[in-house]
Amino acid sequence: MYGLIDHQEEINRLMSRYGVKFGLYKNNKFNERLFPFDTIPRIIPKNEFEFLERGLKQRVYALNLFLNDIYSDKKIIRDKIIPEEFIYTSPGFSAPCDRLTPPKKIYNHISGIDLVQGKDMCWYVLEDNLRIPSGASYPMIARELCRRASPDTFQNNSVDDNRDYGELLRRVLDDVNTGGINVILTPGRYNSAFFEHSYLAERTKAVFAMPQDLFVEGNVLYYSEYSGERRRVGTVYRRISDEYIDPMTFYAGSLLGVPHIIDSYRAGNVAIVNAPGNGIADDKGVYYFVPQMIKYYLGEEPILNNAVTYLPIIKKDLDYITENLSSLVIKDVSESGGYGVIFGNTLSKNELSALKEAVKASPRRFIAQEVIDFKGLKVFENGRQVERKADLRAFVLYGDEITVWHSGLTRYSQDPESFVVNSSQGGGFKDTWVLSR
Repeated sequence: MYGLIDHQEEINRLMSRYGVKFGLYKNNKFNERLFPFDTIPRIIPKNEFEFLERGLKQRVYALNLFLNDIYSDKKIIRDKIIPEEFIYTSPGFSAPCDRLTPPKKIYNHISGIDLVQGKDMCWYVLEDNLRIPSGASYPMIARELCRRASPDTFQNNSVDDNRDYGELLRRVLDDVNTGGINVILTPGRYNSAFFEHSYLAERTKAVFAMPQDLFVEGNVLYYSEYSGERRRVGTVYRRISDEYIDPMTFYAGSLLGVPHIIDSYRAGNVAIVNAPGNGIADDKGVYYFVPQMIKYYLGEEPILNNAVTYLPIIKKDLDYITENLSSLVIKDVSESGGYGVIFGNTLSKNELSALKEAVKASPRRFIAQEVIDFKGLKVFENGRQVERKADLRAFVLYGDEITVWHSGLTRYSQDPESFVVNSSQGGGFKDTWVLSR
């Protein structure tokens, strides 16, 4: 791997040239920046990844059963595993999706599960991302450029090939296809992950479409060619949030959506990947209940641990939170991208008091967690190796079967004092090597 370190600047220059960037809106301006790549890979031994694989499959299967249940019979509410009001007050619960069943009852076709490894060597799930998880394209292109820069590195190390993600994703799109072409739907050039949208379209051989390229007629979705010819669409891998995907069903003012696409979906004439309504499973409060879901739906003990989590809506948890706020991390349940995460130990006495009152006033809005002292990884910075906090986003694909991609997005903080690794917060990324023996 040391051959790669010598090529770090070269690889990052190539990424910039190829448009491997991350876009951000700040102060009403769109800014693009390079997603910094560090050539020292995260290495996961074969037996350790096999353990993660079992746990991830179990978790994703249970979450899909939960989504199917919560938008149909709601047995998990009836049996008092999750409080009814907890579901209906979630910003992620979508009333228009109630009783709306996707093809093959698969909701979370692509799951991005964020994990960290503690210094105790145990793996902990931090978040479940089941709406529009992004990031698979970055380790894909990074590995491609690393292979070019230092082919000997991969000839001399037993590393699982990660070039199969495009094929795995294509199979998922095909598995739920209702008859027609596969389309990857982007909101456009100014989306933060536009590079990924175009790259995955190329890798899956799907049609890359803007919202204006699609239209619904007779509850059937069509793609309009430049020639005027129309082609029926069987699967849409949408990279547009629920609220903007269909102005006839969700936000009426959306200019990014496809009018009546939900009517086509409801009629069973198109599959939407991931399914609308998945935001309820992304709710950080619902995360608290995933271990119970696994026991309830599968009759199994969870393989992977949650971080120790407290819900302010439970009185004993609220009492604990208010007494220990300075040592906890507080998260807004509906935020993502590293936003809405507050470490109590960084706050002044007045700020702690204000946060305590906010939690008491809106207990459903927050969760609290014990801070996991997770492992740092070596990164190459200014000619030397330093340690930075890092997480792992594992990608799990669900079609005819559940498959865990033998790679993943390892993100690290560039700030030596920070536990927040998200790209939107200034983090960088690494390749993830899963050893084949």
